[in-house]
Amino acid sequence: ETETFTREKLKIEVDDGDSLLAWLLIPKGLKSRVPGIIAIHQTNGKLGKDEVAGLGGLKNLHYGLELVKRGYVVIAPDYPTLGEYKYDFEKDRYSSGSMKGIWNHMRCVDLLCAHEQVDAKRIAAIGHSLGGHNSIFLAVFDPRVQVVVTSCGWTPMHDYYGGKLKGWDGERYAPRIRTAYELDPNRMPFDFYELIAALAPRAFFTCSPVRDDNFAVDGVKKAMPVVREVYELFNAGDRLQARYPECGHDFPTDVREESYRFIDQHLQHPKSASAQPKVDLGTITERHELI
Repeated sequence: ETETFTREKLKIEVDDGDSLLAWLLIPKGLKSRVPGIIAIHQTNGKLGKDEVAGLGGLKNLHYGLELVKRGYVVIAPDYPTLGEYKYDFEKDRYSSGSMKGIWNHMRCVDLLCAHEQVDAKRIAAIGHSLGGHNSIFLAVFDPRVQVVVTSCGWTPMHDYYGGKLKGWDGERYAPRIRTAYELDPNRMPFDFYELIAALAPRAFFTCSPVRDDNFAVDGVKKAMPVVREVYELFNAGDRLQARYPECGHDFPTDVREESYRFIDQHLQHPKSASAQPKVDLGTITERHELI
């Protein structure tokens, strides 16, 4: 119990014989259903879900805590092998750790949609780094996710360390990038151009820092105009936003707050949005892209 919200630890059965632990953060005093958010953590060892729930780690990654304070119901699960989630990828039924993550996160969305205080038609996903690309992966497979916020989560495969895909072939990610496609970006059957374009016309916001040494900003800047062509087919160009802060692999406060206002706007969450200054998102996008 806190003054403004409750924090419950849930054990969720996601597969036969496999359960994950998650924090469920619920604002106090709710009088109607509110949007739900799945907040996915970065690669952070034993911290896992605790970081986004504000129980440790980097303050700039406490987005689950900050969002429940804005009036959202938030679920923050552990990712397999991180936090309290012991898991053996060699013994499961999935061809990739990423697919296992997608499955688990869809089960978390199930829980949000079934919750008596959540409006199942207003669901968002947010994450940083590991959580950043897994928010994208989840939304590609789950149309219930209406808004995606990704921080330091992606760049096209040819721009990931100059096309050196070794970082993507680990057991938590997609080993077939090595075993089937020989770590060759030219052979990859998908790229982030297609993944993000597949979200259209749903709302998408990326924080892609200029000095991110993991996901190159130059690749993001190449991809966004291509993705925008698809969004424009849906007359949804305003639903695609990119910010390029002058920092490293981080989710700085000003961009984070702007992403929350973006969620407020597209999930029609006036309780928190009304307390925020009105921002012309289109104008800001142009300014950042010119920089």
